[in-house]
Amino acid sequence: MAEMKYDLVVIGGGVLGTFHAYHALKKGLRVALLEKDVVPQSATVRNFGQVVPSGMNTKWQAYGRKSLQIYKKIHSKYDITVRQEGSIYLASNEEESQLLEELHNINRDNAYTSILFTKKECLKRYPGLNENYVRSGLFFPDEIIIEPRTMIVKLHKYLINKGMDIFYNTKVLECNTLVGSVGIQIADGRLLMSSKVIICNGNDFKTLYPKLFASSDLEISKLQMMKTKPQGNYKIAGSILTGLSIRRYEAFAECPSYINIKSKESIDSPEKKWGVHILFKQAKDGGVILGDSHEYADVENSEQLGFDLNMDIDNFIIEKSKEIFNLPTYEIEHRWYGMYSQSKNSDIFEATIDRNIHIITGIGGKGMTGSPGFAKHNINQIFNF
Repeated sequence: MAEMKYDLVVIGGGVLGTFHAYHALKKGLRVALLEKDVVPQSATVRNFGQVVPSGMNTKWQAYGRKSLQIYKKIHSKYDITVRQEGSIYLASNEEESQLLEELHNINRDNAYTSILFTKKECLKRYPGLNENYVRSGLFFPDEIIIEPRTMIVKLHKYLINKGMDIFYNTKVLECNTLVGSVGIQIADGRLLMSSKVIICNGNDFKTLYPKLFASSDLEISKLQMMKTKPQGNYKIAGSILTGLSIRRYEAFAECPSYINIKSKESIDSPEKKWGVHILFKQAKDGGVILGDSHEYADVENSEQLGFDLNMDIDNFIIEKSKEIFNLPTYEIEHRWYGMYSQSKNSDIFEATIDRNIHIITGIGGKGMTGSPGFAKHNINQIFNF
């Protein structure tokens, strides 16, 4: 069987791998993207589809803001389901309102547009919002939502049209360093040759490098989400993030009042036990996605997270959601969980093998927002552009 030769082979067709391939292709490199399933099945398609740089720390907000530009630029040429409807954080008490004001000031200094909304303005803009819940809001007009299950498929089609080779149902058995190149052995017997390989396949890299995987500082997070039945004529715009998000997201950790506010929180609450923070996003079919939760396990014990859905978690999320929005229906149409890996001691896991094999994973919950911008930076570093 003939060898196929590339400048870059990317293993993993999720959002992190795909955008590494995208930026390499834009640099004029010959690129192949390998995906083990018929379409990506993991974290890339099991999330809200919220692109929210506002929730990230200063470093990753810069990547996220670049990501916004990249998503919008691609969408202007080829529909990848981008909707620029903005994001809002809803404060439920004075402490959370204080954090919103502080984040607004930080973003003003960073030249990232945000708008403080009064309680009245929030209630006017978001029908069904409970007036007993909301105190104030902070709105980010530049942020977008996407449909994750269709976005990645559309993005792949766009890249194929641009000349990229994408191979689905393609399982990689091993990567072997050769003189001046890397040999990628495929399960069906094919051999791909590439100057460099980037591995962005989540915790699946354990198949290729089990010892490195076992010794890594990666942990796995399991998230539960659900979607209501379509809401009829009811519309809710953009990403809705609430008080629990304000208390969880990294951006707020840079606010002066954050440490004092966090020190007062109970460590025994269901929110802490299950890592719950309440998010809303209306899907294109009219259903509202609700979530989510976070349960953690070290990579060597990830099977302890199981494949079942914990109905206590789902019921708690619904109960809390009803305190915030009076939706026409909370009847659930779909339930699912997602899993992503994250590094305990750094913001992303990176390892280089024999100079030309780069493992890049463990991006955590930053993947949909941070991947396009981070991948551009990383391709420039790897190829010395």
